[in-house]
Amino acid sequence: MTGILFLIIILGTGIGFLIFIIIRSIVAPKRVEMLAGLLKQGKAQAAIKAAKSIVAKDPRNAEAHYILGQAYLADSKPELALMEYKSVNQIGVFGATIPESEFRRRMAQLYARFNQFEEALKEYLLLVKLEPMQADNYYWTGKLFSERNRTDMAVNYLRKAVELDQRHGKAHYELGILQYREKKPIEAKAELDASLRYDPDNAQAYYYLGKLQKESHDYVAALLSFEKAQRDQDFKVKALVERGGCYMSMNNLEKAIPELERAVKLSNDDGSTESLYGRYFLAMCHEKLRDLDKAIEQWERIYAKKPSFRDVAEKLSHYQEFRTDDKMKDYLTSSREEFTEICKAIVTQSMTLQIRDVSDAVNGCDIIAVEGDAAKWRNVRKMPRLIRFLRVPDLVDESAVRALLEQMKNLGMTRAALATSSGFSRSAMDFADSRPVDLYNKEQLAEMLLSVDIYGSQRR
Repeated sequence: MTGILFLIIILGTGIGFLIFIIIRSIVAPKRVEMLAGLLKQGKAQAAIKAAKSIVAKDPRNAEAHYILGQAYLADSKPELALMEYKSVNQIGVFGATIPESEFRRRMAQLYARFNQFEEALKEYLLLVKLEPMQADNYYWTGKLFSERNRTDMAVNYLRKAVELDQRHGKAHYELGILQYREKKPIEAKAELDASLRYDPDNAQAYYYLGKLQKESHDYVAALLSFEKAQRDQDFKVKALVERGGCYMSMNNLEKAIPELERAVKLSNDDGSTESLYGRYFLAMCHEKLRDLDKAIEQWERIYAKKPSFRDVAEKLSHYQEFRTDDKMKDYLTSSREEFTEICKAIVTQSMTLQIRDVSDAVNGCDIIAVEGDAAKWRNVRKMPRLIRFLRVPDLVDESAVRALLEQMKNLGMTRAALATSSGFSRSAMDFADSRPVDLYNKEQLAEMLLSVDIYGSQRR
């Protein structure tokens, strides 16, 4: 009797459990369908509340976690969505209600959004296996390998992407960037051209195409490409700096300056690379135009942010006399006509020579002069000498001294002098040491300027 009763209890328990399973198998899917319905109606918060209730009772309900993740995304809470997607991944049950490919694609996007690129790459590698004919999976895999500096792997996956879809403009773009970084301009240009053919709104592709055109000295085409690159706000300042550089290479400083001024004005970070280069190129333009006040202003702004940037410290040191020495300032910044008068004053007053001829030279002027004491040298033939004045920021090298001596010989003279507002390289000084040429550096030039009245004939 006891055995029969025990058997009845066991059978009753089993039947009850079976009924529970049957009811659960009917009710649970309906509750999941209800959650999906709430999402379709745009009731994300209601879906979140209902899904959390299901998960609390059944933590391994993959469908509820999945829909809860979708609801968090719809409610603009991606960090919470990623947590739910991780739970789905741990449970590892996929099917009609949780399509694995769609799930992994969203999972990868979330990882990438939160800079977890290693995890994102793992998801895309799984997607490549799940969907081997889907070009986009290869594209993202290649892009992530590129960001990890795995160029070889990146190129393989990106090429597979364009093999599957020749019109995949983004894959062509990434290939173009990789080829550009590998110093393969022909291959890079071909990929960037293809990218723009299939994705003409890719402003970043125009930027790198402009860089290639600029490097090949096709400045007109580069200017147009950089103009289009400005449509991307992240590349706007960079593109303006590059346009300024193109105009500088074309020796059109009047057009270069406005582009560089716009770049500096639009930059939100004075310490950024593009801002520093924008100011540096702007200073170069002002220096060439002899507007040294503005050039120094830019160099000082750069120095305040990055003292070691290029030769800014040297530039400021070179022009330090500019602030305190009015005569050197005039020598460096005056118009060509005024500069010539200053040089003539040095020749006649400091060197005590008589001028026979004056002509323009690159970055300076040439003066032919003879000894000026007529009484002392009455019975001696006066030997003319060639004197060249330069106003340049860089050290004068040996080639400049050689060129002066060659000009001296062509004019049939036996003596020359070279004065500069900078200095001379070691090779230039060694070369001149045993030759008939006198060198005057910045300090010696300043002494000569101090000893003469350079204003008398100009400003009375």
